[in-house]
Amino acid sequence: MNSKSVHLAVYDTLADWETGYATAYLARAGYRVRTVGPSAAPVRSIGGLRVEPDLVLDDVRPEDSELLILPGADLWDSGDRLAPFARKAREFLDAGTPVAAICGATAGLAREGLLDERAHTGAVSFYLAATGYAGGGHYVDADAVTDGTLITAGPTEPVAFAREVLRLLGVYEGEVLDAWYRLFHDSDAEAYAVLEKAAAK
Repeated sequence: MNSKSVHLAVYDTLADWETGYATAYLARAGYRVRTVGPSAAPVRSIGGLRVEPDLVLDDVRPEDSELLILPGADLWDSGDRLAPFARKAREFLDAGTPVAAICGATAGLAREGLLDERAHTGAVSFYLAATGYAGGGHYVDADAVTDGTLITAGPTEPVAFAREVLRLLGVYEGEVLDAWYRLFHDSDAEAYAVLEKAAAK
């Protein structure tokens, strides 16, 4: 069992489909997934799920975590209510603790200046350009990108996002990681046999 937790940010309008693969397989690998809200009050996802946060954002410290996951949400593009989560991401990255952001959360990181010098991706380049950030030259047209301890992905790539998370934390690697991705991204039945063989070891 892992001694540290993975922290999943939760806030109103969060895109609940974007982080499910990552959190499910982290939990299966023994990680403790703890939800982090702007306050202790329950939030509601785009899909209508009610989530009661385990922790309040102000109480989360990088040294108590192995990863901060930031899902997309409509709120990333409507004011600065989620800016504290981007500031927390800066705190994590400065401490060397990984951050994984998908969809609108990448725009939040862009506004915070965290993508100015790092390779990254997002929904599309012009979506991030609209934030006025200075990192356009580091944009990569890819499903998901890892640069050091930062993972970014676009909204249609929850499986690629999870692949990068699982790789970064060492949950799967090599042939097994590739098989996991092919199974869930491409519905490749042959990949299942590779995973079964690995699980039997």
